[in-house]
Amino acid sequence: MKTELIKTNGLEMAYRTEEIETLALNDVNLVINQGEFVSIMGPSGCGKSTLLNVLGMLDSCSGGHYHFDGEAISAMSERQRADIRKSNIGFVFQSFNLIDELSVFENVELPLVYLNKSATERKKKVNELLERMGLAHRSGHFPQQLSGGQQQRVAVARALVAEPKIIFADEPTGNLDSVHGDEVMNLLTDLHQNGTTVVMVTHSAHDASFSERTLNLFDGKLISETQNKFRESV
Repeated sequence: MKTELIKTNGLEMAYRTEEIETLALNDVNLVINQGEFVSIMGPSGCGKSTLLNVLGMLDSCSGGHYHFDGEAISAMSERQRADIRKSNIGFVFQSFNLIDELSVFENVELPLVYLNKSATERKKKVNELLERMGLAHRSGHFPQQLSGGQQQRVAVARALVAEPKIIFADEPTGNLDSVHGDEVMNLLTDLHQNGTTVVMVTHSAHDASFSERTLNLFDGKLISETQNKFRESV
């Protein structure tokens, strides 16, 4: 039986100035089940990243309802959302968002520091994850000493280290060439096959083909959904 992890009803996001109101999300209704790999596609400015930010609890919606793992997120304060986000959500961004002054180990360790995990537990988890990601030999290196593909793998490791229920990826291959891009997509596919829920915003039909289904947005509305053929990582 499938378990709902994310459910929205009539989700809206409006940006207001003194003269105009822009509706970035308009009556978005969707369900994402635990363990799914879902892509969100659409033209620039259609609301993809806005939707990801709301689902990832970085922003609050201005209308409608959002439930995460059965909890009513849209009724929560920013502090309450932050507490849920820390324990349940990992993020991977197009620009990697690594801290240049921290080593690979320290970048991956950071979420565990925020969760007040002991130094012993942090060391064990980070080392195990870097080994799994093929980055153990880069543990003491700094981001600028790595290739783009390696930096994105570090970013994925950082997103995974706290064992979140879901990974949100915003254009994760946008700054990579095709070889390193496929490396990251294969990594996300492996994570999905091992039970991690993945929601990815992308402009790339090629990247979207790695997911189970694709949600298509246009002018802030969810206009269609496409089921994708299952594809194993290579």
